[in-house]
Amino acid sequence: MQRFIRTIAASAFVIATGLGSHSDAAGMNLCRLTSKVGFESCKLGARGDTELVLGRCDNLPDAGARKACQQQASVDAKDALKTCKEQNGLRAVVCARLGPGPYAPAIDLANFNNQLFPLTPGTTFVYEGETADGFEHVEFAVTDVTKVILNVPCVEVHDTRQVNGVVVEDTRDWFAQDDEGNVWYFGENTTLVSDGLPVDLSGTWTGGVDGAQPGIIMKANPAIGDFYRQEFSLGSAEDLAEVKVFPPPSPSTTSLPDRSRTAWKPRRAHPWRRATSSTSST
Repeated sequence: MQRFIRTIAASAFVIATGLGSHSDAAGMNLCRLTSKVGFESCKLGARGDTELVLGRCDNLPDAGARKACQQQASVDAKDALKTCKEQNGLRAVVCARLGPGPYAPAIDLANFNNQLFPLTPGTTFVYEGETADGFEHVEFAVTDVTKVILNVPCVEVHDTRQVNGVVVEDTRDWFAQDDEGNVWYFGENTTLVSDGLPVDLSGTWTGGVDGAQPGIIMKANPAIGDFYRQEFSLGSAEDLAEVKVFPPPSPSTTSLPDRSRTAWKPRRAHPWRRATSSTSST
């Protein structure tokens, strides 16, 4: 799922950066330690990718093409390392705001009744409008499928995104609600699509797998200044939210705000993070 901090309404949240845990040693800033490890991993990955590309360049028989390939690899490597530094800076902001502890939420399950984020099976929400990429159409269909994650039954939502009539992303999202009315995001299976074929699954994560943890996607009672994790999988899913405006604007607007993304998680902005144009029930 890569986004940067952006202003939101109560039903339109986004930000990003990270946290996690690496050691149980008393007195350690585990958030900062996790961020450091994520930074080092990012740099190693960038360097490894560069070496692989340079190897492919070396296999080009044409000297001119080989040189051009090497030059482009050098440019891309610098960009990748810059991205790693930007990620690290964003994680530092989150650690400063959320504190030094590890992120390990405890969730008491309850039935869905959050009025800001209703998930009634059989309901489909439709969101569309002009974006920088073209005319965007998103369908957010609440299914009757459940998936158990971390021993919690989660509702599955089928989320598809089209740009100019062409499907560019196809995702299954999983949600559950706690006894305080907060809706939690337990993971997603997301596929970026190009020319009708899957090309990228990197935004996929599931709570409890490889250290991934669920986050709150919609609070029961959001308040200006709230700042919290929406998901956590170090290096691949690190969105957070900050409430900047409350109550949310009228849902009758057809505008879709510009989507901001962090440098490590390419994926769409979810429908609940944008203004809506229409809602339909089936």
